Amino acid sequence: MEFILIGIVIVLVVVVIGIYNRLVGLRQNVNQGVADIDAQLRQRHDLIPNLVNTVKGYASHEADTLEAVIAARNKAASGSVNSQDEATLRIALDKVLALGEAYPDLKANTNFQELQRELANVEDKLAAARRALNAAVSRYNTGRESFPAVLFAGTLGFQQADFHRLDDSEKGVVDQVPNVDFS
Repeated sequence: MEFILIGIVIVLVVVVIGIYNRLVGLRQNVNQGVADIDAQLRQRHDLIPNLVNTVKGYASHEADTLEAVIAARNKAASGSVNSQDEATLRIALDKVLALGEAYPDLKANTNFQELQRELANVEDKLAAARRALNAAVSRYNTGRESFPAVLFAGTLGFQQADFHRLDDSEKGVVDQVPNVDFS
C-alpha cells in the first residue's frame, strides 16, 4: 500500500513539473512577442528624425507639423508603450507623409521615398509581430486553461495573458497594409 501511495505522489510530481515547464515555455513565447513589438516600435521611432530632417529641406514653413511629429515621437519613445502616445505619433506621422503630396520635389526625393519604404516595412513587421504575439497569447492561455494544467496553473503563478495590453491604437488596422503612395 505504501508503494502505491509513493508511486501516485511521484507521478503527480512528474505531471506538475511537466505542466510547469510547458507553461514557462509558453509564457516565454508571450514575452518574446512583447519584446518583438517593442523592437519594431523603437525602429519606427528611430526612423522619424531622419524623415523629419528630409522634409525640413523642402517644407521648412511646415514647422508646426514637423515639431508636432518630433514631440509625439519623443513622448512615444520615452518610458513604456502607451496606446495614446502611439496613436498621437501615428497621426502626426501621417501628416508628415502627406506633405509629400503637397511638395512634388519632396515626393521625388530619393531619401524621402526610401524612408517611406522603410516605414512601410516597419509597419508590416509590427503588424506581423502583433499577430505573432496574439498567437503566442492564445497558445499560452489555452495551455493554462487545459486540463490538468488548470488545476495547478494559478497555484504555480501563471496568470492569464492579455491580448491587448500593449497598444490599442492599431486595433482594426493590424492586418491592413500601410497606405504609402510612391507615385
